[in-house]
Amino acid sequence: MAKELNSDLGKLLLRVSIGGLMVFHGISKLYHGHDFIKGMLTSKNLPEYLWLGVPLGEVFAPICILLGIFTRISSLLVAFTMLMTFYLVHGMEGFSLSQTGGLKVELNLFYLLTSLALFFLGSGKYSVYKGNKGIMI
Repeated sequence: MAKELNSDLGKLLLRVSIGGLMVFHGISKLYHGHDFIKGMLTSKNLPEYLWLGVPLGEVFAPICILLGIFTRISSLLVAFTMLMTFYLVHGMEGFSLSQTGGLKVELNLFYLLTSLALFFLGSGKYSVYKGNKGIMI
């Protein structure tokens, strides 16, 4: 029983870490606009309308993760958003060391890996959605 409780608390902390922190990045972009993202997309010859993935991956998905609703698919959305940041913003240079000694993309890498971990773990019992345990949502 204690092992299950610890596991579910760990999943909740993971959800709060990913969803609770990522949503601030998305809200900032909603407030300041997405023109810089549209510019990055067109500079890589990608369709400009792909900017719509940013509110999905940085606002909608994190809120779902926080609530434990559609946690697995939302975690994949966050992970895909982070992969796009590697491609659009950082490139391979992002994997070099910053002035403080960490990788330049360490925050993006953190969100990528933790959201993938949450995908494999699921939301745990402390979630709004209590659907069929056999369905991976």
